[in-house]
Amino acid sequence: QVQLVESGGGLVQPGGSLRLSCAASESITIINKMGWYRQAPGKERELVAVMTSGGTTNYADSVKGRVTISRDNAKNTVYLQMNSLKPEDTAVYYCNAIKRDYTNRDYSYWGQGTQVTVSS
Repeated sequence: QVQLVESGGGLVQPGGSLRLSCAASESITIINKMGWYRQAPGKERELVAVMTSGGTTNYADSVKGRVTISRDNAKNTVYLQMNSLKPEDTAVYYCNAIKRDYTNRDYSYWGQGTQVTVSS
């Protein structure tokens, strides 16, 4: 079991920035993928950004150029730096970890979510 704890959400004005953090209960170097998803009211959960253990990143088109996913292996923490925030970025942001076992089966773990509200 991987436990994930998000922090850093809050209320920010349009054009502002936030940095979300996701602290994992174990070393993230052995987690195959870590990513951020978001879910706005009345909408399905969607991918924001993901990073593989090898460092490959992928971003949703809606956030490219405004969002950066990064990690600190020593702190077992993944970050999501969000700049130029827009009202449509308002959502609950969830951290996700995909861990593969020795049989190549993937296990998915989720944090509890952190609210991001972009409003003037």
